Amino acid sequence: MMKRILILISFIVPFLTAAQQPAKPEQSNDSIIKNQQEITIETSKDSISNDLKKLLKAEGRYNLKDNEMAAKYDSLWLQELYESELFDTLYNDITSLDYEEVEYQELPTDTLKKRLEKLNQKTPFNVAYNPSLESVIKMFLKNRRGFVQRMINKSSFYFPMFEEELDRNDIPLEMKYLAVIESALNPKARSRVGATGLWQFMFQTGRMYGLEVNSYVDERRDPIQSTQAASKYLSKLYDIFGDWDLALAAYNSGPGNVSKAIRRSGGYENYWNLRPFLPRETAGYVPAFLTMMYIFEYAEEHGFKTDPRGEVAYFETDTIQVKKMITFDQISELINIDVEEVQFFNPSYKIDVIPYIEDEVHILRLPNKDIGRFVANEAAIYKHIDEELAKKEKPLPQLFKMDSQVTHRVRSGDVLGKIAERYGVRVSDIKRWNGLRGNTIRIGQRLKIYPKKPVAVKKSSGSSSTVNTKGLKEYVVRSGDTLWGIANKFPGISVKNLQEWNDISGRSLKPGMKIKLCKC
Repeated sequence: MMKRILILISFIVPFLTAAQQPAKPEQSNDSIIKNQQEITIETSKDSISNDLKKLLKAEGRYNLKDNEMAAKYDSLWLQELYESELFDTLYNDITSLDYEEVEYQELPTDTLKKRLEKLNQKTPFNVAYNPSLESVIKMFLKNRRGFVQRMINKSSFYFPMFEEELDRNDIPLEMKYLAVIESALNPKARSRVGATGLWQFMFQTGRMYGLEVNSYVDERRDPIQSTQAASKYLSKLYDIFGDWDLALAAYNSGPGNVSKAIRRSGGYENYWNLRPFLPRETAGYVPAFLTMMYIFEYAEEHGFKTDPRGEVAYFETDTIQVKKMITFDQISELINIDVEEVQFFNPSYKIDVIPYIEDEVHILRLPNKDIGRFVANEAAIYKHIDEELAKKEKPLPQLFKMDSQVTHRVRSGDVLGKIAERYGVRVSDIKRWNGLRGNTIRIGQRLKIYPKKPVAVKKSSGSSSTVNTKGLKEYVVRSGDTLWGIANKFPGISVKNLQEWNDISGRSLKPGMKIKLCKC
């Protein structure tokens, strides 16, 4: 028995001893960062400020960190938000409604009547059944299912904000569907007559309700400010007509056209009786509005997905007032967010620039996870902008030609930000010149560039190139130099060039080391 106990003890003791050993401390985030290769922004000075050192850059992308990093929301959903052709689709449908009978067995007339009656009980709008409304509803359900689903997806971003503002002004919450009809929920939508934004304000009407329009900003495209203005305008129209259907018609065609229709009809004030006397666009306006109300309210019954994966609601974004003029490209590169996302969340800025004007407020809106990185590194970001501005104010090299075009062949490690910096252009320029919709590029792809920096000139004898480096063929490495930094000092030279020309396999450099700047 004693022998068994001794054997058991000898088996257990090693585990107890191991358990008593202090746990190996987890490596802190600071030590992890120190172990990574840090590549600082190159400047013309030997030393840079601690604020600028926060802007770590690798492979052409800034890598600003915040305390919390949320998961990237679904890019496919964002693509739906960027789409603009939805507005044209809806406009064409509304202006060409023929109200002919549509065969759609999935929605029997009796079922539709019951549902419309139920809707009518809980809304101040006149949602009574009639054959014309049935025709429009069935047309959208049968022929525009993809469009409707995309509207539902987009609504998850805007509707919470709409409802809050409408409630504040005692306007029926169903009025949120008006923005679907007006703009297909596209804040940059512009009609053939110049009406702009989610709520399609004309220039003078927008000014009347406090929306600023200038060379930089168009507040008709700002979701919050335009919704506030639309709420005031709708309240005024309801005060005039005392009927929400007529207020809707007046919003679209103007109060004068509604008054004319009342006169021409012999005094009728019900929208359906006035419809033949209204402009063609307005005649289909209210039926389309009621159709969207019905489809959204009974979306699940008709098989639509009402909880899109990866959605970002408006209240999941935040704002910061800018303290210096900043471009969307700078925001994109510094906090590593696609330009398209910056454009989506800030549609009121007309030329992708947020201006800074003393005593005026101009804000940047981004998802919480991204605005956090901006706030945490705000001082460094503004100092970097000053550095870029100082560089732009210097005379351009004599080699610069506005009309020159080069072809850049994408190599391993290339990203748009890195390529743009090499040639002194913007990421959005490269995308526009080459018809790129996203930031993805592939190795071997040829990009058309109109450079604003001196670039490599190809030799006629082969594929190798020589670079204008003001006569320099070698560079002596100084303390703190990196291959990326050296390549940036000599436009047209890449890290891969330096590695090939100097037979360097890694990226470690030693002060005093001589680096060849050409294949010579």
